[in-house]
Amino acid sequence: MQLPRSAKRAISVIIDIVALGFALTLALLLSRSQVGTVEMSTWFSVYIWLLVGSIAVFVKLGLYRAVVRYVSVRAFMVVLTGVILSTLLLWALVSSFDVYLPATGIVNFGLTALLLIGGCRFLMRELYHRLVSRKKIAVMIYGAGSAGRQLAQALNNGEEFAPVAFVDDDTTLQRAMLLGIPVIDPSQVKQTVAEHNVERVLLALPSASRAVRKQILESLENLNVRVLTVPGMADMVNGEMAIDQLQDVRIEDLLGRDPVDPDPALMQQHIRDKVVLVTGAGGSIGSELCRQILLQRPKALVLYEISEFGLYAIERELSETLTRLKLGPIEIYPIIGTVQRRNRIEAVMKAFNVQTVYHAAAYKHVPLVEYNMVEGVRNNVFGTWHTAEAAIAANVELFVLISTDKAVRPTNVMGTTKRIAELVLQGIAQRNGNTTRFCMVRFGNVLGSSGSVVPLFKQQIEQGGPVTVTHPEITRYFMTIPEAAQLVIQAGTMGDSGAVFVLDMGEPVKIVDMARKMIHLSGLEVRSELHPDGDIEIVYSGLRPGEKLYEELLIGENVVDCDHPRICQAHEHAMSWEQVAVLLEQLNSACQNFQIERLRELLLNAPTGYQPSEDSINDLIWSKMQKRD
Repeated sequence: MQLPRSAKRAISVIIDIVALGFALTLALLLSRSQVGTVEMSTWFSVYIWLLVGSIAVFVKLGLYRAVVRYVSVRAFMVVLTGVILSTLLLWALVSSFDVYLPATGIVNFGLTALLLIGGCRFLMRELYHRLVSRKKIAVMIYGAGSAGRQLAQALNNGEEFAPVAFVDDDTTLQRAMLLGIPVIDPSQVKQTVAEHNVERVLLALPSASRAVRKQILESLENLNVRVLTVPGMADMVNGEMAIDQLQDVRIEDLLGRDPVDPDPALMQQHIRDKVVLVTGAGGSIGSELCRQILLQRPKALVLYEISEFGLYAIERELSETLTRLKLGPIEIYPIIGTVQRRNRIEAVMKAFNVQTVYHAAAYKHVPLVEYNMVEGVRNNVFGTWHTAEAAIAANVELFVLISTDKAVRPTNVMGTTKRIAELVLQGIAQRNGNTTRFCMVRFGNVLGSSGSVVPLFKQQIEQGGPVTVTHPEITRYFMTIPEAAQLVIQAGTMGDSGAVFVLDMGEPVKIVDMARKMIHLSGLEVRSELHPDGDIEIVYSGLRPGEKLYEELLIGENVVDCDHPRICQAHEHAMSWEQVAVLLEQLNSACQNFQIERLRELLLNAPTGYQPSEDSINDLIWSKMQKRD
């Protein structure tokens, strides 16, 4: 049962009265040979005045406002000041009452009072923490640097975690004690986890590279403990998160690849003091492009989005960012519209005198586009064409298409429509009289995007499983959304009109390996035939319509390096505008008349390398109509 604050203060006052009385008595006893015979009533008067004066001093210094469980060096300095003043008071009282107490006696009083008053508080704090720690979850902090020590202090003052050890590879810190917590070598982690029943390992390495973090995570993977991490240094410096706001391990740490810092000159070239338009501004890539563009201080940013909520969310976020970072007078224009209406997008570009366009609007979910073929072609192919022609009509300087690795030797409708969109822009770039420069940037999956497996796996793990993976051999390229957006902006400054750029996505990752790591780092075990007592089962659901095991980024090997180490230019087959125009007319006719079989035939015959993963047509409306017939 918790005592009221007034009762706790009363107990502290009583303890201090006893401590002062004991200190004075001890000082008199140690000096009795020099004190001589003095009336007890006189010493009693000294004692009463000493207590009243000392307690008054302690109250004035705020000693009784300090919470014992949080007693620190600062509180000890208050105690020291109070005891020194109490000792001086004793000296004054001895002089006033004309009694003799040698200097050694006064010093003995001061030292004893300091020991008792200060010691009692630290003892009570230690007893409290030991009592509370029994109810806390035992954790280990990986990293004994500044972030680790701050985290340990925050946890000691909290009521959830009790740090039992620091882990650090710095040999100068090992075997030392920090804040009463031992620092151990990484080789001792397994033993310490077992001895102290550690349930969490907290990574306090906000400045460590991803390569280092990946190495540490791999060493912790088989310990059956949940791994959490402190926020990144940027989040803490910006004040967006506190050090004790622990997070799950970010999946990008498992990839182990550090991003290359963007080149400021390339980032600003087509954005600073220009009017920029982003289609699909509310989507995963589109919204991150908007964030990165805003930081480069454009003259105005036009958000073009068909989703009302998506547009509202990104416009509100950017407006708040503009105010918080004081980026200056940048106009943000939220425009509702579809890229499938050329007159609408052209009117927007002309109205705002748009100079740079990033075309991120697309239907990209593979199975959904398989089920809705006409809309996939309309949005991805014709939406790109209409936006490109609108850009030419509005004298836009630069047009950048966000493409995908699924456009390379596609096995699905989505990838095929994106490859045709690339061919459309390449064909337009060959036409005479164009002042707009077109380029395409192709990359793979981005972590955390809508439809990404990572948030799905996290949700399935939180729900107790199973984790669903389509195939044991399926692999994908991954990149963080901010890095992808920065590379897209930089790639747009390179090459001639019609160029296709490919981002270096690093090494492909097996999806099932990623699932296992996420399960292990959540402190759980994979349940299988060999481990029937595990926590989370991995279930293989089979490849979805249009899905393939391996993604590629290049068609052929004709690649040229660019100024940026993570960007290269692909030289691939292109169609003339005359050929593109014929294909567009045929696709439009098939879509207009809902001729799904004809549409599939056109996609198969287009020079995209389309090889469907299955023979059947998956369009849902067409399938229903076939059954009725």
